[in-house]
Amino acid sequence: MRIIVQKFGGTSVASPEVRQLVVKKIQKAKEQDLQPVVVVSAMGRKGDSYATDTLIGLVRSANKHTAARELDQVMCCGEMISAAVMTATLQERGIEAVMLTGGQAGIITDANFNHARILKIDSAPILRLLKNGKTPVVCGFQGVTADGELTTLGRGGSDTTASALGGALNAEMIEIYTDVAGIMTADPRLVSNAKILDCISYGEVCQLAHQGAKVIHPRAVEIAMQKNIPLVVKSTFCDEPGTLITNVSKGDSGGTSVTDRIATGVTYLANIAQIKVSTHHTDASYKVFKTMAASNISVDLINVHPGQIMFTVAEELADKAAETLRALGYEVETLYDCAKVSVVGGGMREVPGVMASFVEALSLNDIQILQTVDSHTSISVLVKKSEMQKSVTALHEKFSLAAI
Repeated sequence: MRIIVQKFGGTSVASPEVRQLVVKKIQKAKEQDLQPVVVVSAMGRKGDSYATDTLIGLVRSANKHTAARELDQVMCCGEMISAAVMTATLQERGIEAVMLTGGQAGIITDANFNHARILKIDSAPILRLLKNGKTPVVCGFQGVTADGELTTLGRGGSDTTASALGGALNAEMIEIYTDVAGIMTADPRLVSNAKILDCISYGEVCQLAHQGAKVIHPRAVEIAMQKNIPLVVKSTFCDEPGTLITNVSKGDSGGTSVTDRIATGVTYLANIAQIKVSTHHTDASYKVFKTMAASNISVDLINVHPGQIMFTVAEELADKAAETLRALGYEVETLYDCAKVSVVGGGMREVPGVMASFVEALSLNDIQILQTVDSHTSISVLVKKSEMQKSVTALHEKFSLAAI
């Protein structure tokens, strides 16, 4: 049995007209002798009637401190409505579709409501449907605990559902359908000549996702990578091939390997604040970061120097972070309105001069560098938010990403 998992995002199921495009994608897979397993997100985006954010707002208008368990009961509804409508649409077009909730699809999670992790998948219900010629339509973003409690998987959870099902079913491929034609070298809203990548490695796309790109959730990529199942990100609205995410490089057929590219993409995270802590205690860094963890504040871009510790947090948590540290007696300085800009590339490892090129691109454009951090496959810089777009554009040009 040749199985393909096809995941359709909120904009791909938002209207009757668009759902007909989804039907065509599913029919095409069946014509290729593939057995599709369909995963759907809630319809539309924030503001639309059945979007997850709309449902959350409805509950929190009654009580902004609604318990996580009850919130999950409501958040699951968006995908259920979407799956039921998509199933009815397929049936009307002659496809024997069967709707499954996450629990009915065998997805078992822990009890961490709103942010549950998948523990295991019982593939028997889906395999039984496939063997009987049915097309399962599974609610993304959700599962159940061993005790039958409804749970949700957090932001990007439908991507995670698709990858986890692909792994459990030994799928040939996982297709992620969205409203863009693939993964791009930069946000086209900031860089007019950004290009669609035809191929990218699992590691590179994970880095892009962690550094701010929002095309696919990094957890979904990690699951597919563990099972070595190819992922394709493509558009519901056109027939372009999209971006292939895999361990197999183009170098195997004589071209340039995706892992040989010094730079693959430029991405960004806005609304960042920089925290500077002045201290001369040798154990200060341990205490500072332990305190942040205990306060449930995620930190990034960490630099530790004699007498000073620097790191970044989401701007909405900056005041909480500063007040918490001042209460412990630390001298704290906060810089608001910052942005993190990153260049990601699997081929930059141990290549001399990459950081120099990075800094040169910003310096030539009179962009002040507030902080830098690098790893084997990425370089990140903190800049003023007002210079974010100029930074992304300068780096995209410096590393010739429009020529990929």
